[in-house]
Amino acid sequence: MFKPIATDKAPAAIGPYSQAADVGNLIFISGQIPLDPNTMEFVSDNVKEQAEQVMKNIGAILSEAGLSYKHIAKASIYLDNMDDFKVVNDVYASFLSEPFPARAAVEVGRLPKGAKVEIEAIAVKS
Repeated sequence: MFKPIATDKAPAAIGPYSQAADVGNLIFISGQIPLDPNTMEFVSDNVKEQAEQVMKNIGAILSEAGLSYKHIAKASIYLDNMDDFKVVNDVYASFLSEPFPARAAVEVGRLPKGAKVEIEAIAVKS
């Protein structure tokens, strides 16, 4: 069984899912898109600003769970255009420190609501 994690400091779920699931020693954070939690609108059409908001949303969920970015063990980055990889990678790295989590980054056909980037993460309680 799992315990859902929810905070108003990250966007509300836009479908039948929890912002995150606390399962034993693991926190599974649902894919975050660049929605401002106050307006539920994209912060920008700019991929750098979208990536920054996505990471802030992940940080808010981690904080609600009593964790921080250093607890992320695995992340998956979904891009609507792999040409944006360097920009998103630089933003992603600016929120983290060594040792960096395991990660995948892939280009997909489309993302929810037309987002340019979506990131999901798995964190480990320490």
